Amino acid sequence: MDIFQQILFVAALAAAIWYITKRVRLITRAIKLGRPEDRTDNAGERMRVMLLVAFGQKKMFTKPLVGVMHFVIYAGFLIINIEILEIILDGILGTHRLFAPYITPVYPILIDVFEVLAFGVLAVCVAFLCRRFITRVNRLQASRHRELRGWPVSDATIILSAEIFLMIAFLTWNASDSVLRDRGVGHYGELQGIVPDFLVSQYFKPFFTGFSDTALIAYERAAWWLHILGILAFAVYVTYSKHLHIALGFPNVYFSDLQPKGEMQNMPEITKEVQLALGLPLTTEPDGSQENDNGQQPAEIGRFGAKDVYDLKWINLMNAYSCTECGRCTAACPANITGKKLSPRKIMMDTRDRMEDIQRGWQTQGNDFKDDKSLLGDYITAEELNACTTCQACINACPVNINPLDIILQLRRYRVMEESQAPASWNAMFSNIENNMAPWKFSPSDRFNWADQVNESQSK
Repeated sequence: MDIFQQILFVAALAAAIWYITKRVRLITRAIKLGRPEDRTDNAGERMRVMLLVAFGQKKMFTKPLVGVMHFVIYAGFLIINIEILEIILDGILGTHRLFAPYITPVYPILIDVFEVLAFGVLAVCVAFLCRRFITRVNRLQASRHRELRGWPVSDATIILSAEIFLMIAFLTWNASDSVLRDRGVGHYGELQGIVPDFLVSQYFKPFFTGFSDTALIAYERAAWWLHILGILAFAVYVTYSKHLHIALGFPNVYFSDLQPKGEMQNMPEITKEVQLALGLPLTTEPDGSQENDNGQQPAEIGRFGAKDVYDLKWINLMNAYSCTECGRCTAACPANITGKKLSPRKIMMDTRDRMEDIQRGWQTQGNDFKDDKSLLGDYITAEELNACTTCQACINACPVNINPLDIILQLRRYRVMEESQAPASWNAMFSNIENNMAPWKFSPSDRFNWADQVNESQSK
């Protein structure tokens, strides 16, 4: 590799690192818009859950075939990219297959493994495109799910097509390199007897037999550049894409809720008011933390529930960036199945869209950017919120433990407690709970009358 190519490579690498760093800072800042919440407890249990769910893809294997396909594309793409280390060093130092002479017995085995995985990724990406556009899996169709219309479908197609392109570039680069090595051309020939043919790319070699040495070198260099520049471009693109879950899936699962799925968190502000009304000792501050040891008074309450992303918890916002839009939550949602407008996937996409709009505001109008929009109303409607039955099906279905229900509950609490916008049937239920300690309009003393009637009918 000549000095010009080295300079060009270093410039491309530096540009990608700079841009990715910029995006990571923006995304981190957006997540930090959320309210603080301690998720550092039970480190051992959190690690166990992360290894099972994020790394082991446990939830994906509820459908074994799809689970295996996803694991191939997930693990394969990550492991293949280990080779990027050698490619980057080759690009910086102007070398060719830098590691080959130093790990001669292991090197061919490593590349063989990478090639098998690359072929698996290629095949699975083709299968996933077929699932979208030929067999037309319901939860992936924009015609049936309005949140997928426009960019989301294009995003998925771009990602799958890019991965196919990158794997083809990788395999044909190895094949053309092998032919040059066999011919003993230049520095390629120096590895004759050290690097053998590789397991998959050897079957692509006949395609290059008619190429002249000059044409073959040109193709090898083009494939090398397309592969590495494609990976750098992919890394930048992922920060804008739903495939950001490649990076955020692990921390998202690690910090996910360890409480039983049916347990809902009480609002500390309301708990405090109930404790005051009943003359009980206070155990929490309005923000949910334990009382300060120094005896300071609790901070002023901002609002009940959440109206915008600023009112949500930081883990809710990380959930939104971790969503891969697979639609398993929506497919499991009974409200969506029965034709209601609620789609848990849309709740997460809308939350992320709101944060992305705020980021654009920071970039165009400065760090003090504010607008007249809010997550509730401008992105998510009351009709969607009211349709939720809180059954937890969406949480159970998510492969990376995202919790759309938590966002729904916080937005719904704001509508009920700040805007008094609960449906009439809800208000009746609230009144019954307050007066009768149950959702039904029966006094506690009459609650078991039905049992007496059952006993009477059985005695007859």
